[in-house]
Amino acid sequence: MDNHFDDIEQTELPYQVRIENFEGPLDLLLHLIKKSEINIYDIPIHLIAQQYLAYIEAMEDLNLAVAGEFLVMAATLIQIKSKMLLPVDETAVNEEDGPDPREELVRRLLEYKQFKEAANQLEENERLWREIYSREQSQPVDLKSDERLMENVSLFDLVDALQGILDRTPGKKFMDILPDNLTVRERMSAILQMLEGQESVNFVELFEPSCHRLVIIVTFLALLELMRLNTARIYQAENFGPILVSRAFSLAPDLAELDDSEWR
Repeated sequence: MDNHFDDIEQTELPYQVRIENFEGPLDLLLHLIKKSEINIYDIPIHLIAQQYLAYIEAMEDLNLAVAGEFLVMAATLIQIKSKMLLPVDETAVNEEDGPDPREELVRRLLEYKQFKEAANQLEENERLWREIYSREQSQPVDLKSDERLMENVSLFDLVDALQGILDRTPGKKFMDILPDNLTVRERMSAILQMLEGQESVNFVELFEPSCHRLVIIVTFLALLELMRLNTARIYQAENFGPILVSRAFSLAPDLAELDDSEWR
């Protein structure tokens, strides 16, 4: 993954998102395995380690606070890669070469995947149970049966989509002028206004084609904050369909009343 953030290296972004609120290191590994169509029982460590480190670098460039667990996993991948590069002991005859260095990682991934799928199933059962024995709500949730709320869309899917937008965005031009009110709070308000009265908006529509790269990144951070506050939601109406954004059925926060400490 190429670095597309050279034009903002000297610019301090106004807000930092802690990604552990969304995904963890095993989620990223599963995302890379799925994206590259890799056999989970035969992971090419060199490729996965390279892609993993590229994602870590990209997320840091996006001002996403990378938790220590992500760095521990990066070190683990590098350690496994180093072990696999060691020469095989040719003096050992008719004996197994020893355990595969990837074995423990595969076990953790399979175990995590199993528990995650079970948790998603329990969440779906709970939603169906609430529909059967529903209580009166001031703002009822009306989800279509084919909508997958944060099920097939992850933070890393959003990073991929953002990468595509940045790929199509020209580099910083001479005389580019950034808006004076470029803050996460302002972009959150802009997103909520765009979603007002709309059933959903395509993720890419949140970013104007002529946007400065910094505007694109701050808008992305604003979307993550709205998701954290349960004010916006993302989903795919169908498998491999476009990523959609809509208002969540919860009270929108009063952005004017939020303390500045909420944005650090």
